[in-house]
Formats: sequence, structure tokens, C-alpha cells
Amino acid sequence: MHTNRIEHFEHVIKENPKDTFALFALSKEYEKNKQFNEAIQYLEKLLLIDNKYIGTYYHLAKLYEQINDVKKALNIYDSGILLAQDLNDFHSLSELKNAKMNLELDL
Repeated sequence: MHTNRIEHFEHVIKENPKDTFALFALSKEYEKNKQFNEAIQYLEKLLLIDNKYIGTYYHLAKLYEQINDVKKALNIYDSGILLAQDLNDFHSLSELKNAKMNLELDL
């Protein structure tokens, strides 16, 4: 039995490196621990496996905001916005546009 969620998701990924849910969940666990670079690493891997996993763009951009990489955050938002438009995912499109606008207002 795994002693914590990070170990659990690391084990799942070791068994199935392309498990997008486990990659996302592991990233969120690292984020909870304020280990932002590790969280980013797993979301970047997720996008390499499935670049249409739309929720990733919002969360990845927010992580880049956390480490003050505004340029990278804006680029991720832009990529997510384009994908959301292509997928006709209006909920994600709205979230991504609002997050990007809020970041730009803070500059």
C-alpha cells in the first residue's frame, strides 16, 4: 500500500507512463505541496502525450504564473485558447480568456 498520493500516482505512471489522468493528478499533488517545477514537469509530459487535454492549459499557465514566468504563461493560455476554439469548447475558452486577461491586467 502506498503511503501517500504522490507515491500512488508515481506508481501508476511507472506502470502506465501515458496515463493522462495520473499525470494530471500527480501534478496537482505537487502543486498542493508548492513544488511548482515538478507540477509543471508532469503537465508538460501530459501535453506531449495528449495535446488536446484542454484542462491542462489553464493549470499549466497558472503554474507558470506561480513561478513568475509570465511569457510562458501567456503562450500557454494562447495555445489553450486556440485549441478550445478548434474544439468548440466554449467553457474552457471563456476560462482561458479570462485568466489571460487577468494576468495581462496585472502586468
